Amino acid sequence: MRTDALIETLANDLDARPARRGGTALLAVSAIVSAALFAALLGPRADLSAALATAPFVAKPVLTVGLGLAALGAARRLARPGARLEGWAIGLAFAPLLASTLVAVELAHRPLATWGAAWLGDNALVCLTAIPTLAAPLLAAAILLLRHEAPTRPRLAGAVAGLASAAAGASLYAFHCQDDSALFVATWYTLAILGVAGIGAIAGHRWLRW
Repeated sequence: MRTDALIETLANDLDARPARRGGTALLAVSAIVSAALFAALLGPRADLSAALATAPFVAKPVLTVGLGLAALGAARRLARPGARLEGWAIGLAFAPLLASTLVAVELAHRPLATWGAAWLGDNALVCLTAIPTLAAPLLAAAILLLRHEAPTRPRLAGAVAGLASAAAGASLYAFHCQDDSALFVATWYTLAILGVAGIGAIAGHRWLRW
C-alpha cells in the first residue's frame, strides 16, 4: 500500500472510532496532580490580590494561557496522520510576538540602570525548576495519549505537547512568581518552556514513532 493511501486509511479509522473517554479523565488527573504539586511546593504569592490589579502580572497568564491553547490545538492536529500545523503555527507565534512587544515597551520606559536587575529577578532558578516540575504530569499524560493516536511527525508532536504542558505549568507558576517584569518572563519562562518542549521532542522520538 502506498504511504499516502496508508495515511488516508489511518485517518479514516481515527474518524470512525469512538472518542476515548479515558483521555479526558487522564488529562484531568494530570492537571490535579500539577495543581497539588503547586499547592504543596509553591502556593500563591502573598500579595496576589494586589497583583491581580496590575498589568505586568496579568500579562503573564495571558502569555502562558495563549501559548497553551495554541499548543494544545496544534498537538491535537498533529495527533492525526499526515497532519500539518498550518494555521496553528500562527497561533504559536502569538505569545513570542506579544512577549517581544512587552519587552520593547518596558525597555522604553525603564531606566537603563535597572535593566539587569529586572532581567535577573529574584527567582530565576526557581522558575527554571518549577515550570518543568509542574508540567511533568501533564507531559506524561500527553505522550501517553499521543501513543494511542497516529502522529506521523513524532518529534514535532512531542515538542508541541511539551509546549502545551509547559505553558500550563507556567500558568500555575505565574501565581507564585514575584517577578512580573517582561524581561524576566521573556527570558526565564521561555527557557523553562523550551526545555520542556525539548524533553517532549525526545519523548516523541522515543515513544511516538510507528
